[in-house]
Amino acid sequence: MRALVPAMGGSRRGIRIGALIAWCLMICTGAALLASTGGDVRVVGLRGAVNPVTASFLKRNLDDAARKGDRLVLVEMDTPGGLDTAMREIVKDILASPVPVAVYVAPAGARAASAGAIITLAADIAAMAPGTNIGAAHPVAIGEKQDKVMEQKVLNDAEAYVDGIASRRGRNAEVARRMVRESLSLPAEKALEEKMIDLIAADRSALFAQLEGRPVSRPGGDTVLRLAGAPVREAEMTTRERILDAIGNPNVAYVLMMLGFLGLFFELSNPGVILPGVIGGIALILAFFAFQTLPVNYAGVLLILLALILFIAEIKVVSGGMLTVGGVIAMVLGSILLFESPEPYLRVSWQVIAVTVAAVSAFSIFAVTMAVRAHRRKPTTGGEGLVGETGKALSPIAPEGRVFIHGEYWDAWSDEPLAEGDRVMVVAVDGMRVKVKKLS
Repeated sequence: MRALVPAMGGSRRGIRIGALIAWCLMICTGAALLASTGGDVRVVGLRGAVNPVTASFLKRNLDDAARKGDRLVLVEMDTPGGLDTAMREIVKDILASPVPVAVYVAPAGARAASAGAIITLAADIAAMAPGTNIGAAHPVAIGEKQDKVMEQKVLNDAEAYVDGIASRRGRNAEVARRMVRESLSLPAEKALEEKMIDLIAADRSALFAQLEGRPVSRPGGDTVLRLAGAPVREAEMTTRERILDAIGNPNVAYVLMMLGFLGLFFELSNPGVILPGVIGGIALILAFFAFQTLPVNYAGVLLILLALILFIAEIKVVSGGMLTVGGVIAMVLGSILLFESPEPYLRVSWQVIAVTVAAVSAFSIFAVTMAVRAHRRKPTTGGEGLVGETGKALSPIAPEGRVFIHGEYWDAWSDEPLAEGDRVMVVAVDGMRVKVKKLS
């Protein structure tokens, strides 16, 4: 019996240790369950051209989602495409994100074209709304035209890049290559049939319902999406990001450049005004920032600069309006040549060009007209201003005497005798004396 006591005590200790281990496992399992079902669904809107600002905006949200343990980052997309460098930054950030990323091309009528198509292929989950399309990812050179060899190298590089992304995500690599090489574009239903996307959802609620319980492979390990009841948080651009994104629009960059040139030239032609120079300098700096991401043709910039020089020269040189006509022509040609790109979203719209050229030309013509009128106007000060003024003789003038003109007393002379009180008019000024004649 004595021998059994230690054995029974050891058994009790083993039971207690087992219970403790089971209790710890229950706590850990509960914590893991809470962690897998915790966090928000972060919605990031990617609308408009893909540029460095949108790439920075998405990266900031992916990093923040990883820190806060969000369940999913949903990128709602409607883009005509954008810059290759910005697109590759976005793709790298999506592939490295520990939080699952879904790209949803929505609403109906939206598109994921060019760079947007490749970003969609890179997502863990690619979804589209009915009535949307994806594709047309053929690389397009901006700025100077490339030769045949360089164009082929860029095309091969883009084709290999999209092939690798599609293969990694288990999507149709052959169709992805055709999107690049042949500019193939597919509607949502055809994209699903060709296995370019994972699902079609009419709206966000339908998308979340289809994603519930869906397994996703991430660099840190596989996870299962639990979106039921998850708080949805819309990510907004900061004020700085909104301003920089707006400046990147070709129309805004064009107007800023015009304001900059006008402000600086007004300051140079009227030194000391200060305000136009300050505004012009700020506008030009912002325009040059935008030019980093736009296909700028500097021949267009020089033509616009020449136009402003011609407008100012019209004030200084009497040309009968020919300098103004030349300035308008130079401005129109410069505006057309300023941004060279086959993509409409990288060009200045005709409406903006027409309004801007009309406004600048009207202002210049008004300034020239006022300057010409000022040159033709009779002087009102100095000796020249006295010519033509009238007054009366304060004494007989035969040939010299005194007159009262324009509120002042003057020594005067005349070629004809004048009596005191006669009305006289100044015909010439000689120093401190005036020559007068009798008014009939």
